[in-house]
Amino acid sequence: MRQLTRGARIPGVSRDIVCILLSFFMATATSAESAPAADAEIHYDITVRIDPVARTIEGRSVITAKTSEELTLVMGRRFEMMRGRIDAMSLGPSAITGRMRAWRIPGDKQMPRRIEVHWRGELAALDTSLDHPQTLGRSEPASSGEGTFLPDSSGWYPYIADKLASYRVSIELPGGQRGIVAGRLAEESETDEGYRARFEFLAPTGGIDLMAGPYKVETSTMRGAGGKPIQLRTYFHPQIADLAPAYLRSVKGYIEFYESWIGKYPFTEFSVVSSPTPTGFGMPTLTYLGIEVLRLPFIRSTSLGHEVLHNWWGNGVYPDYAQGNWSEGLTTFMADYAYKEREGPDAAREMRRGWLRDFAALSPGQDAPLTTFTSRTHGASQIVGYNKAAMMFLMLRDLLGRETFDHALQAFWREQRFRIASWADLRSTFQTVSKQDLHGFFDQWLTRAGAPVVRIAEAGRTKSDSGYRISVTLEQTEPEYRLRVPVAIRTGEGEEMHMLDLERGRQTFTLEVRTLPLEVILDPDLRLFRRLTPDEAPPILRQIMVDRTAMAILLPESGELRSTAETLAGKLQNRSLKLVPATDNLPSVPALVIGLEEQVDAWLARHQLPGRPEIVRGKGSAQAWTISRSDGVTLAMVSARDAASLTALIRPLPHYGRQSYVIFEGAKAIGRGAWPTRAQVLKLD
Repeated sequence: MRQLTRGARIPGVSRDIVCILLSFFMATATSAESAPAADAEIHYDITVRIDPVARTIEGRSVITAKTSEELTLVMGRRFEMMRGRIDAMSLGPSAITGRMRAWRIPGDKQMPRRIEVHWRGELAALDTSLDHPQTLGRSEPASSGEGTFLPDSSGWYPYIADKLASYRVSIELPGGQRGIVAGRLAEESETDEGYRARFEFLAPTGGIDLMAGPYKVETSTMRGAGGKPIQLRTYFHPQIADLAPAYLRSVKGYIEFYESWIGKYPFTEFSVVSSPTPTGFGMPTLTYLGIEVLRLPFIRSTSLGHEVLHNWWGNGVYPDYAQGNWSEGLTTFMADYAYKEREGPDAAREMRRGWLRDFAALSPGQDAPLTTFTSRTHGASQIVGYNKAAMMFLMLRDLLGRETFDHALQAFWREQRFRIASWADLRSTFQTVSKQDLHGFFDQWLTRAGAPVVRIAEAGRTKSDSGYRISVTLEQTEPEYRLRVPVAIRTGEGEEMHMLDLERGRQTFTLEVRTLPLEVILDPDLRLFRRLTPDEAPPILRQIMVDRTAMAILLPESGELRSTAETLAGKLQNRSLKLVPATDNLPSVPALVIGLEEQVDAWLARHQLPGRPEIVRGKGSAQAWTISRSDGVTLAMVSARDAASLTALIRPLPHYGRQSYVIFEGAKAIGRGAWPTRAQVLKLD
């Protein structure tokens, strides 16, 4: 599921008329619930009437602009402007760019300026058959009786390009429907004429997403830090309305948790909203999740907390996207990873192992510096923007200590709340609080692509007066990093941990232990972000999914079975297929092999490759597993009992990229796992 912060428009998710750089302006509002609209340079007053069944929308917007500069008014091309005025003058003709219309608003020293627009249009039909990636990739405003979603990126309302804004939005819907946008619910009513609600967001923010549906609304009030009342709501479809109490309790727990860790919750409410499509979005004051997602028992203990935390990072402090999005990595560290730490050290280590294993699955050139990450667009960008960034924060906490790290986070929140902040602002706060120079640390992890490869080159022991002296030589690849490398010395009495400061390509360290040392182990707890060596990182399915050089070998030769195999390969690789005939020699690049059981077994035997692993043999209706060839090239095998079993894999299998093997009965995974990682160990003789 994708967790998307929508507090500011970002490239790849927002409007296609411009790639917005947000470093230009931010008002210094003290809190979203109390900041007056007058603090915002741009303010929208919008009234919108929607008929979900007829899929029509009609609206009126009054835009107040307290700036004398030239502005650009933008709206989706699919919508018709019935009337538009700037003060007493009519709007001129529009220019068309892609899916958007744009009007030039000349500069004027007389302020404030008033822009009034009346518009209408037809919404697309809501398609509930789309899978999760397809849903996230669409920016059409869509509607039906089951639900309405008007993403900000669709241009469903007229807005001023490149400007943050405050707003008031009034929503009018037929009876039985409820609507919501981010912000404070100021007023709502239902009469014979229908439903009406007014929402306010009075701190400058990014775009406006609107959701509506036949919701059953449940409300609970909690007291936040300082006794402030916070309204918690669920907007759930009737079929999941019974889940509301548990979700309300969980949200309350997360707000209390993060208020104690970071500071006061910045808004007056938080809502969980269900969608008839498999969405996963986070906006200020709410999260929008698919009905089937909300039914999953683990969502309340994982993704929900991530979305609540985004109200501090991403929607409470806005990333400077022009210099990289830090909020996803920090949120992953303080939500997903923090929950694993609460489970215990083994669960936390397993998550770190997953991060490093995912990064090892990337082929050279697939990653990019963190300063270039804005939002998740594919598997490789998540591995960098979420996982690598989260592990960078872990290493920073290990360097500074937990208490100093937490004090710095709290200071960053106090200083930057409702401002645009960059990686440089984060570094500055951590430096001030820790009284350490962190330029080198941040520079190497933010501005470089890739990761260091570290290995134990040599190790030896000699007797000393106090016990034993160990010589350990570490090597790293270029470019050289300044690293604190954890090294364990295993003795007959246990393990001793040492932190070695590796600053050159090759460096020798001398350590003293009292009892006989037996082995030297590199980073046994996996706390250093690095590219694992092939021996350390067993192959996982994601390697075939994200590697742009990977080929597909489809063993069915024709007919419906061949078509099913092509569809499955396309879902797994999410790009145009590079097909290799099954009769060819083994390709020199990673390959995805799909076929029925007898076809897969015959193909493996013909190429003298290892047969079906014992752990999957004879189990379920279909299996997928990875093979590491003797030349280091990875294969992913997908084997099914029959055509129906192969078809059943199309939706679920792409979600198991972190596994080395998965066993399915129909569409249900009944077994999964990763081949064990092997630490770098050097025995001492």
